Amino acid sequence: MVKLALKNVYKRYGQVLAVEELTFGCEHGEFFSLLGPSGCGKSSTLRMIAGLEQISGGEIWFDDRLVNDLEPRERNVAMVFETYALYPYLSVYENIAFPLRIRGMPNAEIDKKVRWAAEFLGIRDILNLNVRRMSGGQKQCIGIGRAIVRDPSMLLMDEPISHLEARLRARMREELVNLQRTLGVTTVYVTHDQVEAMTMADRIAIMNFGRLQQVGTPKEVYEHPSNEFVAGFIGEPPMNLADCELKHEGEDILAVSPSLRVTMPSTTRAKLSAYQGPAQVRLGVRPENVKVALSPTDGDVKAVVHLLEPQGERTILSARLAAGEIFLVEVPPEFAPALETPVYLTFQEPVHIFERQQGRNLSN
Repeated sequence: MVKLALKNVYKRYGQVLAVEELTFGCEHGEFFSLLGPSGCGKSSTLRMIAGLEQISGGEIWFDDRLVNDLEPRERNVAMVFETYALYPYLSVYENIAFPLRIRGMPNAEIDKKVRWAAEFLGIRDILNLNVRRMSGGQKQCIGIGRAIVRDPSMLLMDEPISHLEARLRARMREELVNLQRTLGVTTVYVTHDQVEAMTMADRIAIMNFGRLQQVGTPKEVYEHPSNEFVAGFIGEPPMNLADCELKHEGEDILAVSPSLRVTMPSTTRAKLSAYQGPAQVRLGVRPENVKVALSPTDGDVKAVVHLLEPQGERTILSARLAAGEIFLVEVPPEFAPALETPVYLTFQEPVHIFERQQGRNLSN
């Protein structure tokens, strides 16, 4: 396994700048995820790490070795693709053995490695079958087996389970995490699914429009998003956001709009005390930090019930504020007021304040 470092990496396709000034590091044996919406540059980044795409600028390091000009076969990385990339006319055994055969490895060694991978992945009983007969989950296991038999220094995965149905996808998440922990191989995992990144990765790099937005553990990016994009992209349901204006009243700092008048909690107030920028900002609060009641209290925000979405162990209540903003609130399933019923919202810490122009989180 290796330590990966990208330093000011760029990728251009003609006039299109797909990746811009990308800098991050991945530690030895780490499960590292590249997360972002479609077209944000994460797959291009993975392909540059693999050597399948030439970088347009910057440096890529494996430990203390600059690999910019190394061919893919010289980097000792293995890729698992979304589309399986299997040979349909070969058996499961031969698909897994293929990268070893093209290296000229002796048959006895190939057989040992293939059977080890098949045992490890639980597919030993299908080795002699043609891959055409396999399910989606089995095909993905075959693709993973073909990758790990090479003893790669780094495992690169590009949306490997995004096409699977929900139940199988959840099981494959667990299996991939167990695989990575058992092998201890440095892994870079590309996904647009925040649930995959949050549940699987040791750390996450969040990208948007080719630029890095934040790197951190799942807990860090959830609790301390660096900007409004990260705050809205991470979390399900997403963070509630509303335009407002900061006002100082004595020692208090308030977020004020036609819909709300909220006194900032002590920790948020302390972070904002030195802020000298525009008063026009965005307030953000996660659904689990909004409490709802049917009776008013001091400092609450009046709304009406817009929609109820039962989800088994919880219900998502959509509350419509005075100016029309919709705030989502997690409530117990037994809380089921009629639509248009007045409700009163109280925001609990953490409350986030974002610059309206640049989106920077002022409350970090």
